[in-house]
Amino acid sequence: MTSLTRSRFLAAAGAAGFAATLPRFARAAEPDRIGVDWAYYNPPSLVLKNKGWLEEALAKRGTAVDWVLSLGSNKANGFLAAGAVQFGSTAGSAALLARANGTPIKTVFLYSRPEWTALVVGKDSPLRTVRDLRGKKIAATRGTDPWFFLLRSLQGAGLQPTDVELVDLQHPDGRVALERGQVDAWAGLDPHMAASQLDAGSRLLYRNVAFNTWGALNAREDFLAQHPDVAQIVLRAYDRARRYAASHVDETAALLADASHVERRVADLQLRERTTYPGDGTPGNDYREAIAAVVPLIRSDKLAKPDADLDVALGSLIDTRPATTALRG
Repeated sequence: MTSLTRSRFLAAAGAAGFAATLPRFARAAEPDRIGVDWAYYNPPSLVLKNKGWLEEALAKRGTAVDWVLSLGSNKANGFLAAGAVQFGSTAGSAALLARANGTPIKTVFLYSRPEWTALVVGKDSPLRTVRDLRGKKIAATRGTDPWFFLLRSLQGAGLQPTDVELVDLQHPDGRVALERGQVDAWAGLDPHMAASQLDAGSRLLYRNVAFNTWGALNAREDFLAQHPDVAQIVLRAYDRARRYAASHVDETAALLADASHVERRVADLQLRERTTYPGDGTPGNDYREAIAAVVPLIRSDKLAKPDADLDVALGSLIDTRPATTALRG
């Protein structure tokens, strides 16, 4: 090896060794754009999208934001799995199911503590208890919080899924089916549930806030590893929007009504009576316990892949570090 060649080799080796000591985000190129979902069931996402705070925070990096509408947790999980978004909002139960089925996501933030689902029947329905649902048609969106709410409600009433006829419909379609009398009950989701109550006189047959598994903001694992600094920017903006939504309910309700094309009174019902916000958006033990409760239901309903390890998924889903770092001080 000539001295010139040797010196180049040593320089290259030294540079490689130095690079290996750098944090991963220092070596990852800045993303040109990131995908973030928004949803009617996620009020802070409406605030964040409307205010432009995230775009403002990322502008200096030259990173643009693509906003993608999620009509349900299953849709958000599909976007995350496909890489169409790097941050997607779901119910905690749906995040756990996605993780168990191989979608590489982590719950990094809690955007709300909602009572967004209940069992709904029509205005003139003779049904009065969950036990009355035996043999009835019930609409729900498979793999979402309303789906798990339905299964837990049936279980609590001594019924099995086989004791009813489950009709897998997207949330808005479930509302339509209920109001047209095509199903006997519906595992609803706000704002569609609130709209059905106020516009069609639909009645909540069964409520249980403990069966609602939080509003979870999930991030792709690869993005967290490659761009932890960008993830922290997203979470700081999200926390700003969460706090704003909590303290500006009128404005947030107006945003919800405009985006979802529901009447203002519908948005008010959802946000004033059925939505609260945790003091800290960092996912903790309450969230873990809520999603742990659906593990037996995922198993019994065979929603996860045959080789899925639900216990491992439960243990690895939550990552508190991004929020802890972003919200420090």
